[in-house]
Amino acid sequence: MLMPRKVKYRKQQRGRMKGNATRGNTVAFGDFALQALNRGWLTSRQIEAGRIAITRAVKKGGKLWIRVFPWKPVTKKPVETRMGKGKGNPEFWVDVIKPGKIIYELGGIPEDLARNALELASRKLPFKTRIVTRIL
Repeated sequence: MLMPRKVKYRKQQRGRMKGNATRGNTVAFGDFALQALNRGWLTSRQIEAGRIAITRAVKKGGKLWIRVFPWKPVTKKPVETRMGKGKGNPEFWVDVIKPGKIIYELGGIPEDLARNALELASRKLPFKTRIVTRIL
């Protein structure tokens, strides 16, 4: 699973997800990309599931870029624990996704194969997406 090697603070507050993505919202590396249309948290497991779906669909051709990284820890208290006694321990890692953020990019393969692979990956994600192409 993806997770940071080292973080400055072990626990973090949840924060807010208002606004649209201002960075990482254009196709920069490949020819085709999967762009988020809604906001939400993307867990490291979901990122990995999408990566596996794409690599299986394109077999050995093309190159894949993952444009997201789970940098935010999400804590959870143990089951059947009373209130209080501090914040729980970090359980998993997420990336905050805002509308417009590019999640995966593909290059070096035909358009129909790329669209099929990105469509498979979009089914693994918890929000609506669309397939975008590089503007030449």
